[in-house]
Amino acid sequence: MEVRDRLLNAALRVFEEAGSRGATTRRIAAEAGVNEITLFRHFGSKSALLSEALAAANRHPVETGLPWEPRDPQAELLAWSRAGYAHLRRHAAMIRTTLGELAEAPDAMRCVAGPPVQVHTELMEYLQRLRERGMADGEWDADGAANLLMGALFADAIARDAVPEKYPYPEADAPAKYVRMFLRAIGVVPGPAAGPEAADAAPAGGTPDVQANLS
Repeated sequence: MEVRDRLLNAALRVFEEAGSRGATTRRIAAEAGVNEITLFRHFGSKSALLSEALAAANRHPVETGLPWEPRDPQAELLAWSRAGYAHLRRHAAMIRTTLGELAEAPDAMRCVAGPPVQVHTELMEYLQRLRERGMADGEWDADGAANLLMGALFADAIARDAVPEKYPYPEADAPAKYVRMFLRAIGVVPGPAAGPEAADAAPAGGTPDVQANLS
C-alpha cells in the first residue's frame, strides 16, 4: 500500500478512536508506520490529512438500488433500508465521532455530509414517483417522509451500541420493522406493481417472500 494511503487509513482509524484533538500527527504517523516528517511532506498539516481521510471514506456512498420505475415498493424499500442500515452500522464509530466534533471541527462534518444528502434526494424522488403512479396515498410530504425513514434507520444504527435497551429487537430485524411502519404511514398498497396501470399484473395478497420478510 502506498504511503499516502497508509496515512489516510491510519488517520481515519485514529480519528474514530480519539477525535480530532486526540488524533495527533505523532499518533497517526506511528499508526501508519512512518515518521511525522513523512506525514507533513504528503499532507502539510493534520487538518488537511483529516479532511482528506474523511472525504475519501465518504467518496463512494452506499448504492440505494431504488429503481426509476417503482414496481414493488415493499421489496424495493426493504432492500434499500437493509443496504443503508448496513452501511451506517459499518461506519457508526466514525459517524459518532464526527457528530461529536461538529462544534470544534465543522469541516469534518462537511466532509461527510454529501452522501446522506444524495441518498435523501434519491429516496425523496422515489417516493414522489410512488405517489404520482398511485402506489401510495394519504397526505404526506415526500421530503418529510424521506427524513422519517432515514431518521429511524440512522438513530438505530448509531445509538444501538450506546443504549441497547432501547432496541430490544435484533439489528437484523430492524430495517424490516421500520419499513413495515413506514409503508403504512404513507399508504402503500400491498403487492408489486401496485399502481392502477398495473392492476392486472399484481397478484392478490402481494409478494409472499416480501410479506414474510416484513412480518
